[in-house]
Amino acid sequence: MDARELYQEIVIDHSRNPRNCHEVDNPSHSAEGHNPLCGDRITCSLRCEGDIIEDISFQTAGCAISRSAASLLSETVKGKPRSEVEEIFTKFRAMMADDSGTAPDEAALGKLVAFASVTEYPTRIKCATLALHTMQAALEGKSDAVSTE
Repeated sequence: MDARELYQEIVIDHSRNPRNCHEVDNPSHSAEGHNPLCGDRITCSLRCEGDIIEDISFQTAGCAISRSAASLLSETVKGKPRSEVEEIFTKFRAMMADDSGTAPDEAALGKLVAFASVTEYPTRIKCATLALHTMQAALEGKSDAVSTE
């Protein structure tokens, strides 16, 4: 299966059956995000125990890319320490900004590498990164809504 087929399969699966779409009991962090270009909206809630993301959820209204990125990203970081989550964020952002054709760090990103093909469609990159920016804002305790613009 080539990267494009993998991307389509993952996006469709996570868009139709998003993971972590539930209420987080006693969230310690939350944030809202908006992509004005596409109309995507995301609310992220999470509960940290010490340095570990114990539970995370996203409520989304938006395109398949935004919804599937939120689902897969939340699945990837759940149960991980913040230091590892920050590394994942850094590598995901780098992958989304890379137009050199360099292979992404699959060991660190896992299934998130499926979003590498989004870079071929620059207007869709903001759809794929909205969840990341919203999650990061939640972890940093920012109260202003995140915007991709």
